Amino acid sequence: MTRRRGMSLAGQYLLLQLLIVLAVLVAVVAISLAQSAATFERVEGRRALSAAEALGSNPAVRELLPTAEPRAGAALPAVAESVRTVSGSSHVALAKMDRTVVASSDPGLLGQPLELGASRVLEGRAWTGVVAGSGSAVLSAHVPVLDDTGKMIGIASISRDYPTTLERLGDAIPNLVTYVGVASVLGVAGSFLLSRRVKRQTLGMEPSEITGLVENREAMLHGLKEGVVALDPNERITVANDSARELLGLPEDCVGKRLNSLPVDPALKVVLTRDQPDPDQLVLVGERLVVLNRVPIRSRGREIGSVTTLRDRTELSSLERELGATRTATDTLRAQAHEFANQLHVISGLIQIGDYDSVVQFVNGATVDRTRLNDEVTARIQDPALAALLIAKSSLAAERNVTLQLDPASALAPVSDELSRDLATVAGNLVDNAFDAVSGVGQATVRVLVKDGGDQVTLTVRDNGPGVPPEAVEDIFRQGFTTKASVREGGRGFGLALSRVVCRRSGGDLTVDNDNGAVFTARFTRGVHHD
Repeated sequence: MTRRRGMSLAGQYLLLQLLIVLAVLVAVVAISLAQSAATFERVEGRRALSAAEALGSNPAVRELLPTAEPRAGAALPAVAESVRTVSGSSHVALAKMDRTVVASSDPGLLGQPLELGASRVLEGRAWTGVVAGSGSAVLSAHVPVLDDTGKMIGIASISRDYPTTLERLGDAIPNLVTYVGVASVLGVAGSFLLSRRVKRQTLGMEPSEITGLVENREAMLHGLKEGVVALDPNERITVANDSARELLGLPEDCVGKRLNSLPVDPALKVVLTRDQPDPDQLVLVGERLVVLNRVPIRSRGREIGSVTTLRDRTELSSLERELGATRTATDTLRAQAHEFANQLHVISGLIQIGDYDSVVQFVNGATVDRTRLNDEVTARIQDPALAALLIAKSSLAAERNVTLQLDPASALAPVSDELSRDLATVAGNLVDNAFDAVSGVGQATVRVLVKDGGDQVTLTVRDNGPGVPPEAVEDIFRQGFTTKASVREGGRGFGLALSRVVCRRSGGDLTVDNDNGAVFTARFTRGVHHD
């Protein structure tokens, strides 16, 4: 399914800039209207107040106003109209102390009470402000008219029509057009430059493409069975999918944290942070055998981090051990076939020379030796898997000129199937390592002791080889450590590490000492297994 392509990044920035310009324009209009209203009230209020003061101080007004009546004379209206005309005001009115209008530029107000609004002129104070009359609002100035003794005898009012919103907007349009033009040019240019810069940083991709790329990456990472861990140059985790968190035991919120702050094994940290000379490096993580491949990430010639893929090889390792057991059985059969072939050659030669008594004696001796070995092992070891393993290893030992001995003090009662598998796994690894250790040693001997302590089973494998160097006593159980010269594909150095894991899983441990050779002691606890 193809993602529908939306508006381009430049278009989105342009639209955003135009919206910002529109918002600024609305704000400028509102501010301009408010400023024009304030300016009108301030400037025109002063003019109206000056005109009202001139009207109130006119001698004719002061003399005639106390006795004037509406429509009773022409002197007061003439003086009032003269002041209105000279000041350029819209309305003029003279009223007595009872607010009755006796002279006005609007004949309809004669005899009516003068609208004062919030004016305090009746208190003998001049006042300027907006008065909402019967029509539209007007800006009025009210001044008290005083006689020669200073007594208030009336009110002089000068008013100017308040401009409408459209009129004030019309006055501001020339400036607004200039503002809009400049803002639009700057907005378009800024949008174009900003979109170019962002597209360079996003490799030319549009927002919808980036979103699709992130969604696809998340779906791919979390859908992979293999683990993926990405680190930045500061050893901080930037990507860790579900499989990686499960394999490495990382917390859910590990992304963004440094490896030092997470419960990561030091050996694993080394693999995650250092260059890997060879592919498919094996690491033991808990009880799992994990294959890691680390690849540095470079951009423009600079290393910006690394990506490590992880695969759980535990099941494959189990299959390899099963294959190893099959190979062991095959080698045992081959050794036995070789031994039996030699015995058949002896029997054939004795028959050819006619020494039939010797034939019978030889056959009886070979049968007794084989039966005695089987009886010695099965009488002491009642676990079939471990008994079969020791019998098979004895044939391999004979072929390699190694004497494999089962200590007469050995004894083992039947054990559970899980403990039986653990015993066979550890015993096979220890005996094979002992065979390698005594290779080239005169009178090479490997001795096995199995003790059943009820709650604990102890397996000891002793050889007369050169032993373990003192400085390597602990390292020998570390994953990847080996003292063998040959290295098979897949690596060495995991047999003892896995054996120790198996022992500790059952509540025991695996240790090594030197006593005229290496002495490995494996301890198992019955009934204690941790999955």
